[in-house]
Amino acid sequence: MPEQLRMSKVHLLSGVMVVLILCLAGFGGWILSLPAAPAAVAAPPVPREEAEAMLAALKPAKRARPLIAVIALNNATETTDYLVPSGILRRAGVADVMMLATGPGPVTLYPALRVVPDATLAQFDAAHPEGADYVIVPAMSRDDDPAVLAWLTSQAAKKARIIGICAGAKVVAAAGLLDGRRATTHWYYLREMLRWSPTTTHVADRRMVSDEAVTTTTGISASMPMMLTLIEAIAGRTKAEAVARDLGIGAWDARHASGAFRLTRPFAVTVLANRIAFWNRDEFGLRLEPGVDEVSLALMADAWSRTYRSHVTSFAASADAIETRSGLRLIPESLADDWPETRRILPLPAERPAHALDRTLDAIAARYGGATADVVAMQLEYPRMTAGR
Repeated sequence: MPEQLRMSKVHLLSGVMVVLILCLAGFGGWILSLPAAPAAVAAPPVPREEAEAMLAALKPAKRARPLIAVIALNNATETTDYLVPSGILRRAGVADVMMLATGPGPVTLYPALRVVPDATLAQFDAAHPEGADYVIVPAMSRDDDPAVLAWLTSQAAKKARIIGICAGAKVVAAAGLLDGRRATTHWYYLREMLRWSPTTTHVADRRMVSDEAVTTTTGISASMPMMLTLIEAIAGRTKAEAVARDLGIGAWDARHASGAFRLTRPFAVTVLANRIAFWNRDEFGLRLEPGVDEVSLALMADAWSRTYRSHVTSFAASADAIETRSGLRLIPESLADDWPETRRILPLPAERPAHALDRTLDAIAARYGGATADVVAMQLEYPRMTAGR
């Protein structure tokens, strides 16, 4: 019996080793099958009539001063998708903007930050039974939350214009609002969007796509040009240009080079290497201060949390909500009087949000290498690829 037991253990170990070798070989083959680098392609121009048609599709149709609702799941909604549209639209002052949540209490954002919404969906419906003019839909932890889908369907029936930000297009698709329409979404989630809505036609090489009352966008960073386009549709080009200058954006439109954003060998290898180095992790502190620029804050927190080497925690000396520049109320995730200077990040007082994002990517490259900065930019679908140049 002891000899049989020993042989059984040997056979078991041999079988495990064979499976492990096959798995490693298969994984290595998958890595080698990926393209070596993002395609070097230029974004094709957008015909003038197409740009004008998008503005026409986004014109307010119900109120002289539109009511815009930005929806969230309490337990997990994408940081930039929720905060950036709210912050930009509020600083523009061209509409009434309400941040909503499916239930009472704060919204936990991912990958970082917590925020106090203005109202629940039920409270909004009670106050505005005629519905919103626009509904902005961020990416969420699940695409098919019943409360979200039912509310989106009801808002669409009340003639609200629906805007899916990044992977929020999957939520819009799950609600059936993309059936038979043209749309786009984050490069990584395109197949999932089409699984929710097989009759949707994907439009490549466009940062944003409007089909009648539904608009969708590509990656996380597309929330900035999308909001500028919406501001232009509501209040005109001059107002949109003023907000763009405030954001540090010189020009914006629907141009996009979709071929530059895809899963590549450098992306996969860098993510794998950063994940494996589990012993070498940084936690950065993001001090919440009254009047902080919420757009810069969101972009910086999002970027630093996507390196697979670092995480961001917001902190303040008090547990009370901190009011940002545009009146958003953020709740600190940690109570602390200070944070080690080498692991503290904060938007610079006079810095424009777009510049803050570029500076953050430069800082990530300096700390972890250009390949990691490219991984972050690829996740944000931000047209700034630097590694290997």
